[in-house]
Amino acid sequence: METHHAVRSEPAGVEIGLNAAIVAVVDDEPVALVIRNDGEAVDGLPFGPFSPVAHRTLESGLRAWVEEQTGLGLGYVEQLYTFGDRGRHAEPDDPSLHVVSIGYLALTERGHARDLEHGTWRSWYQYFPWEDWRKGKPEILTSEIEPRLREWAVKPALRSAPVRPVPREDRIRICFGLDGGAWDEEKVLDRFELLYEAGLVEEARRDEREAASLWTGLPRFGLPMRFDHRRILATAIGRVRAKIKYRPVIFELMPDDFTLFELQKTVEAILGPHLHKQNFRRLVESAGLVEPTGEVKTQTGGRPAKLFRFRREVLLERPAPGVRVKPARS
Repeated sequence: METHHAVRSEPAGVEIGLNAAIVAVVDDEPVALVIRNDGEAVDGLPFGPFSPVAHRTLESGLRAWVEEQTGLGLGYVEQLYTFGDRGRHAEPDDPSLHVVSIGYLALTERGHARDLEHGTWRSWYQYFPWEDWRKGKPEILTSEIEPRLREWAVKPALRSAPVRPVPREDRIRICFGLDGGAWDEEKVLDRFELLYEAGLVEEARRDEREAASLWTGLPRFGLPMRFDHRRILATAIGRVRAKIKYRPVIFELMPDDFTLFELQKTVEAILGPHLHKQNFRRLVESAGLVEPTGEVKTQTGGRPAKLFRFRREVLLERPAPGVRVKPARS
């Protein structure tokens, strides 16, 4: 029987990088840990190369790099995705190694989030302002993003544009909830990718995408990040928004004892929209996710509030114990 073997047409020139999207909620704001090297003007996620000699596993390498760069020891970590598109790091004619990055999501409690040696906690809504629905639909969607997406949807396709099976109008409706579509808070990466393809975000201009050259006078749609780190962060936000609905990972962001209002504000910070207080409390208590500690918190600005803790027995009682909220949209 004839066999065929894949043959490399060029010498190997790939380096494995490790990127960490580290998320916390501080003062009711979802934050990501970002760093800047000397001379850089944009934020980046903690990252470093994987060493098969120094690192026993990919995850141990990630933990080592994060601790070295920020002083933060990671708790909950899960692998996100592998990012390896040509041109991620190298410029044209750049002889350096091509970098394939493995992205990770890490969650940390707000008390640990304050103890940093290097780096800065920055609200993830500074990078994705259109994702923050806590006070209703963001103005940037109505006044800036939606009109330009509609304009882009009817433009002739560029020769350099990727071929998509779904028309632009339908993709915009699916991702941004226009024309009768529903806003899905989990589609963070899809929305960013669409803005990038339309040439509306700074990274598209920096990468010299043809679509970006056709716009003039664009406002800044969120803070850019180095390389494709904003794409990695978008992937992490979408993952944690989805995961809190079927796994109790929200409690990785909480202290041992908390009030139900503090838990609600944390869930709101992650998902984006405001939640109905009584409905949220009934949902959490009926799901058996928490149990009272018997103590109260008096520094609430009002009446003392009961303290609760995560009820770990729920992990043994059913396979998908998450906060199954269904946000209402304004």
